[in-house]
Amino acid sequence: MVASALSESRLAARLRLVQDHIRFENEHDLDRVVATFGKAARYDDEPSDAHYVGPAAVRGFYAELMQGLPDFRCEIQRTHVSDDAIVLEVLVSGTQLGLWRGLPPTGLRVEVPICAVFTFDAEDRIAGEKVYYDRASVLRQLGVFHEPERLPGRLLTPLMHPLTMARILARALSGSRRDDEEPRREAAE
Repeated sequence: MVASALSESRLAARLRLVQDHIRFENEHDLDRVVATFGKAARYDDEPSDAHYVGPAAVRGFYAELMQGLPDFRCEIQRTHVSDDAIVLEVLVSGTQLGLWRGLPPTGLRVEVPICAVFTFDAEDRIAGEKVYYDRASVLRQLGVFHEPERLPGRLLTPLMHPLTMARILARALSGSRRDDEEPRREAAE
């Protein structure tokens, strides 16, 4: 077992801060959510490649989230604490009743597991929250993504991606492959 470089009380304070952060999210208390962050606040939504830097940007992210999913809820499933970070496995749910990420209200409910990594500044405030999740699952639940092998996907893919489909068709007709594809080689016996 490796000894912690941070005191038990400091780790406990960080954990309480993260738990408060989640509670404030569930209460939709925007001011208190943002107050859990330090001066160099940062929120990174890795699957969307969306990065919000600074308290105003982080506030904007949460404001849009709370408007888009007015019944937003975050349930902690597991907690992992280290000197460097607190990692939460959470289940997030909500109904999209407002504009969210440019998507008009669908009225559909989402429920998605998320892994959130919280880092801290020198004052033990949240320096950053970085989340990982299956973005396709969110879009599927909101009705804007369909698996290409199912009927809706087979019908919509050519309409949504005509250039890609044209390239695939041209390759199939010409019998050629992309320049960056290498032929498959069978293992020598």
